[in-house]
Amino acid sequence: MIDARAICLTAGTFRLTSVSLHVAPGEYFVLMGRTGSGKSLLVRCLCGLIDPTAGSVAIDGVDVTGLEPRERRVGYMPQDCGLFPHLDVRRNVTFSLRARGMGRRAATAAAAPVVEMLDIGRLLDRRVTSLSGGERQKVALARALAGRPKVLLLDEPVSALDEPTRRDVCAELLRVQRELRLATIHVCHSLAEARSVADRVGVMEAGTIHQTGTIADLTAEAATEAVERLVHPVRVNTPPAPPGDAR
Repeated sequence: MIDARAICLTAGTFRLTSVSLHVAPGEYFVLMGRTGSGKSLLVRCLCGLIDPTAGSVAIDGVDVTGLEPRERRVGYMPQDCGLFPHLDVRRNVTFSLRARGMGRRAATAAAAPVVEMLDIGRLLDRRVTSLSGGERQKVALARALAGRPKVLLLDEPVSALDEPTRRDVCAELLRVQRELRLATIHVCHSLAEARSVADRVGVMEAGTIHQTGTIADLTAEAATEAVERLVHPVRVNTPPAPPGDAR
């Protein structure tokens, strides 16, 4: 599970203010919010790329607040995939394993179950610059999973894809998450995307989480205007009818 408690963090003029979040074992949690609301900053803090000024992060019941990213057993997929263009797919997928001291054959063998699960064996000898958008997402996911993480953090994993590919990749993410039963946080700003994968969602605005619950919970009763704006955008953005208008 993922358990963040009272996280505070300052980045330039932006602040995360006492953010707490609990994601249960095997839960697919979607963190929604407009651009600049602090979603990516929180995810980077959870995986250890940024240190909080206050608060704590626990993964699988262990306090990891002071640990380096490689010691947290977190699978992290950044928004831009973060693939190395000078390496082929095989070396991208096995990068974290090789960094731990595994030889080429051992790392390839260790990554084989993930490669098979995502059906990317045919891509292993290709350069990442030759891949389609959907293939790049699969390779990035394989790299995040190759080290057998305890949790998975996905920062806008399908935002750069066209709509058909986005649907396909979301379906693949959900299938893999269910098979591995990983506690997962998926960052996005699309309600439709959240509906396709989420067990539960949280809405973030101005560095705080305004509400968490199922999508049905939030659409039935939005706690703040920020939540209402995401779950009922037409209702919020439509001007009120003039007096006497029966619309």
